Amino acid sequence: MIGLSSGTQHQHSGFSYINFGKTKDQPRTIKVIFSTGILDSMMAFGRFIYGGEIHEGHFEITAKKLIFDGVEYVLDSLRFLPPVRPSKIVCVGVNYRDHAEEFGKDVPEEPVIFMKPESAVIGNEDTILLPPQSKRVDYEGELAIVIGRKCKNVSKDDAEDYIMGYTCFNDVTARDLQLKDGQWTRAKSFDTFAPIGPYIVPLNPLNLRIRTYLNSEIVQSSNTSNMVFNPFELTEFISSIMTLRKGDVIATGTPSGVGALKKGDVVEVEIEGIGTLRNHVDSWA
Repeated sequence: MIGLSSGTQHQHSGFSYINFGKTKDQPRTIKVIFSTGILDSMMAFGRFIYGGEIHEGHFEITAKKLIFDGVEYVLDSLRFLPPVRPSKIVCVGVNYRDHAEEFGKDVPEEPVIFMKPESAVIGNEDTILLPPQSKRVDYEGELAIVIGRKCKNVSKDDAEDYIMGYTCFNDVTARDLQLKDGQWTRAKSFDTFAPIGPYIVPLNPLNLRIRTYLNSEIVQSSNTSNMVFNPFELTEFISSIMTLRKGDVIATGTPSGVGALKKGDVVEVEIEGIGTLRNHVDSWA
């Protein structure tokens, strides 16, 4: 069972959260109840580097330390890498009702999907680079599904059994190029345009607060209950089209409040029960 966020970037009060903790390929998580918003303990999966050595696997994490293979690490002494190396990233557009209203779009009858390349992936504390081809690059904070084992034609009722867990994602977008091109491949695919992390947590994704901070100011605030298509429905729909492999990522769409990034910004995506994905912004050299 799982608690709230890592508390390393933001601490919030007044939340109590218990997850059902059921997945096939993950260990059962520790039962934690919060009232302060500061993490007691939870189990997660990820990759991190410490002392020049890369570690990968399940670990216990608290507000100040990480325990992996019986060794304790101070969180400030390590760096999280992208938690997976996906063969593909499938993204969903216009999947929050408030975001559809923001752009004057109708709520879609079926999921609207597009792809990002693996080469766009960066991790927590890595730098988003603004390409010279674009004059307007936006943040889009999202919940990401991480697939735990190969699947095809999975029903929404069985989808949970194929999901490793969930993490934070930023669907960075060259908005001017998206509008210019009509289709979204170029605008979504620049290197560094797929920040993901900091780690993967198995939890119930249906009612989680999601926020994006730009330079410590809240710019997006919603709840995954506002999704048009929930993560299980998305897994069913996408797996009916393409085979999903272990480590593949489904980015589930962004709520309202998207906005521009500029050099020197710090953008953070925070999701209840997971933690905070934090990235710096710079221009290409």
